[in-house]
Amino acid sequence: MGTEVLVVGSLHFDILVTSERLPRIGETFAGNAWMTKCGGKGGNQAIEAARHGAATAMVGCIGNDEFGRPLLDNLKASRVDTSFVRRMDAGSGMSVAISDAEGDYGAVIVTGSNALVGKEEIAGATDSLSAQSILVLQNEVPEHANIVAARAARSRGARVVINAAPARAMSAGLLELIDILIVNAVEAEMLGGGKVEDIASAALAAKLLTATVPVVIVTAGRHGLAFCSTDGAATIAAHKVDLVSTHGAGDAFVGALAAQLARGASLAQAAVYGNAAAAVLVATLEGERRDLSHRETEALLRPA
Repeated sequence: MGTEVLVVGSLHFDILVTSERLPRIGETFAGNAWMTKCGGKGGNQAIEAARHGAATAMVGCIGNDEFGRPLLDNLKASRVDTSFVRRMDAGSGMSVAISDAEGDYGAVIVTGSNALVGKEEIAGATDSLSAQSILVLQNEVPEHANIVAARAARSRGARVVINAAPARAMSAGLLELIDILIVNAVEAEMLGGGKVEDIASAALAAKLLTATVPVVIVTAGRHGLAFCSTDGAATIAAHKVDLVSTHGAGDAFVGALAAQLARGASLAQAAVYGNAAAAVLVATLEGERRDLSHRETEALLRPA
């Protein structure tokens, strides 16, 4: 079997801190606990795609330091092909995130070795793509790497999905290679979709952003999501679940959606599935998320 989902992106060693609230500027505030986690939007999305049944490969760079090995081992343990993950003479990417009592969070990211993702590993990985494959990109690696990957994927007939996070301006050269753009409220506003405060404004943002990309999905947290394409537009309400933490919700959605698209699902079907996958994740404790699989998502989608 060839690669169904190829993720070109970031790998970060995360330190997660829980606290009653986020500190104010200049304030030192006592937290409740801390833990480490292997992350990076690229790594997270690759693991989610594999979790939901897709043959998934990762292209990325890790550092020649103590964080590199657990990042690699975590991908392998999640059944992600790591043949195109390179170890570099640089520090691994890392982040520090703070999650508050309401389940919301903020994070600071250090790019490190992720800035070194290049043509060699991308070229080797894209050889296994087909017209049924999905390439997944984000904004945590240099834009030139995303352009190289998108061009190579397009030459194989694969569809290109970009989760434009974190928010940054993207060149016309990259946007013209994108088939599906996925953004949250912050990213949608930054790219010209206007302020997203509810499902109606998410739908309007998705429509506005189709001026640059043929298919746009705008996620709006507890409100749900909206998507728009030349075939139509729709909104999907969020599932009502007991929130543990929103950390990783967007990555769960992207990975699950990519897995479904690679298996032949329509955009609407994949979005419904991805929405459920994100709901399952945010209702699960960080330490128990590794054991999640597509079964929990399918169970949430079954009629009551």
